[in-house]
Amino acid sequence: METFPAFFPLAGKRVVIAGEGEPAQAKARLFEGSPAEVARLTGAAALDPNAYAGASLIFVASFDLEFCQSAARAARAAGVPLNVADHPELSDFHTPAIVDRGQVVAAVGTAGASPLLASLLRAEVEARIPEGAGRIAALLGSRREAVGRAFPDLAHRRAFLRAVLAGPAAAAAGAGDEARASALLDEAIAGGWSCLGRVSVIEGAAAPDLISLRAARVLASADVVVSGEDARVLLANHARREAERLTPQAAGAEVLADLALAGRWVAIVGEAADPTLIAALEGLGVAVETLRAARAS
Repeated sequence: METFPAFFPLAGKRVVIAGEGEPAQAKARLFEGSPAEVARLTGAAALDPNAYAGASLIFVASFDLEFCQSAARAARAAGVPLNVADHPELSDFHTPAIVDRGQVVAAVGTAGASPLLASLLRAEVEARIPEGAGRIAALLGSRREAVGRAFPDLAHRRAFLRAVLAGPAAAAAGAGDEARASALLDEAIAGGWSCLGRVSVIEGAAAPDLISLRAARVLASADVVVSGEDARVLLANHARREAERLTPQAAGAEVLADLALAGRWVAIVGEAADPTLIAALEGLGVAVETLRAARAS
């Protein structure tokens, strides 16, 4: 990892954009609807170091290289992160390609090497994030303490939140029905929804770029991954780093059943998806779903 991604809170912050024309307009559009105070500087004002006082982030954007260099020198006096559009050699950070869903924000960067590639990748990420994701995040954020009290065990909390995200409360929030979503979530918290985990079987260790959306979501959410060496590349691209890894030899039916009953979500991948193991899990009362890793050609 050559660059470290970070998110800056914008509430109460001053963002300065220096420059004119489409480059500066593009930067300004990034902050439309944000809670930040956005200051625009042009001409001589952009070359005055005092104009950048109090800024939290600074952007310089212009087709004029001489202007960019002069404005960047002036902006340095503020001692805050600076981005000069299309000039990584003058910048402290790079502006990623952004998917904006309100409180849910995804960013794709290439360390300034290929903004076009970042934009193409953003389109794929954007397709995976529902329009209402920000509203769902806001709903869960408003009940964060209540959920923590109701489900002090982290694994149980994750299982509960997964159930919420797949349930009617999230659907109502995504549709914009805030009152119904809040009522449904409060009801779920008070009722202590079942924290049983699940076992998902992903058949076929497909190439990372051929994985189905459903299989990718399973791997991104799994607490425990059971796989052989055949799935190494697939997991490197899609499984959570924090997920516990088990070999097929260490993952007997009783071990996996205990994990599921404790609220863990288990993903069995590739050659580890032994039909005998699946039958044994079902015999122990564990719900098992089976899906293919690769999309149909």
